[in-house]
Amino acid sequence: MYQLATCSTCKRIRAELGEQPELTVVDIKTQPLSAAQVDRMAELAGSYEAIFTRRSRQYRARGLHEQELTEADYRRLILDEYTFLKRPVTTVGDRIFVGNAKKTVADLRAALAGATP
Repeated sequence: MYQLATCSTCKRIRAELGEQPELTVVDIKTQPLSAAQVDRMAELAGSYEAIFTRRSRQYRARGLHEQELTEADYRRLILDEYTFLKRPVTTVGDRIFVGNAKKTVADLRAALAGATP
């Protein structure tokens, strides 16, 4: 699970999931994402845009809301600034769960329990 240690939403989701000893939690602020990690997330999610958040304060501060961003832009931005990664991102095998929607969290819980939604 890629998250921010200070993110209250990430903390809430981890609490909802309960004890998951096999779940490795990565704080993306203290352990920067590698290009390979971001590329794998995008591959599983279908695009870099799918793992990019527009809620980052940097999105408006950099004037990105006024630009047409490409997949290369999304990749570069996520690698440049950890706050552009939509959180949390969790991978279970070849499946990816991005964000905090109720269905996403429910599907993640099922995947961690070994079931398929």
